[in-house]
Amino acid sequence: MEYRFELALCAALESPDTVVARQLGAGVTNPGGRIVDVCVLTPGPGFDQRASITPDRIPDAAIEASVGPGEAVPVSAAFDLPTDRAAAVVDRAVEAGYLERERRDGRPVVRATARYPDDWFGALTAIENKPDLSTPGDLTAQLRYDVALGLFDEVVLATASYVTRAHLNRIPDTVGVWRFDPDTGDREVVRESGRLDPDAPGVEICDERALRTDVALVDPASKARKRRRLAERAYGKGWRPDPPRCVHATTTDDGRPRCGHFDRVVDPGRDCGDTCPEFDSADPPSIDAKRLRDERTAWVAEPDGGRPRRQSGLSWFG
Repeated sequence: MEYRFELALCAALESPDTVVARQLGAGVTNPGGRIVDVCVLTPGPGFDQRASITPDRIPDAAIEASVGPGEAVPVSAAFDLPTDRAAAVVDRAVEAGYLERERRDGRPVVRATARYPDDWFGALTAIENKPDLSTPGDLTAQLRYDVALGLFDEVVLATASYVTRAHLNRIPDTVGVWRFDPDTGDREVVRESGRLDPDAPGVEICDERALRTDVALVDPASKARKRRRLAERAYGKGWRPDPPRCVHATTTDDGRPRCGHFDRVVDPGRDCGDTCPEFDSADPPSIDAKRLRDERTAWVAEPDGGRPRRQSGLSWFG
């Protein structure tokens, strides 16, 4: 249920003013310590410039390297990394279209294809999905983690349940609450989210036990680097999974994987394959996920030097 809820919410949140992605690591000192269900990015002033570079994720090490769009520099001078690690980063950045590479006097040199804009993304919103509040699991701890760290501009809980005052009292006051119907796409704002401060120091909860909580203090510079990595990951990844390789597989109009036999959206990684009694291997259904994403969001599939894009802030969510 939660998987289908999540994909329906992602589809409903898409607009020409957003980039939507799912399942992103949001820890700083422990990158895998927190995975947010959905991240919504709104464009900043330099968005068109970033979109004109590449539709793919740019490696963070390439962004931080001492290389720009001017004169080419040796890889050894551009990267403060072991040789094999620097070569791997260059390979990915060249493939993405951010770096171009050549050899001079037998040494590899690189040059950026464009200046990387620091202001290309605006607000980042984290959304935690919990369709059924009667089985909250670690919900309170997860939301408390997000608020204490303050990595995102806003944090929202999305649910299909009726939300009571008791539910609201169990989560931090700054967390917004949406009631979302995955069948209709209707969304009710039960409680507006409060603004967090990504520019301030944060507290990352590393471990919680009955009588002890281990934390790490996170400085603003570390948060800023993580936010850029999150933004790049969101821009390159998106949210649409590949459809199942089954004769019964279809897709919805907005690109969600669907099973024609069971007449519902499915999780290809869990619902399909040899564990399904109706599975019949076949080529996956044709879906132009890039076209859908390009048409429905601010993401640009084929950069042509930048296209005008209408921009807005988080007020879109109201």
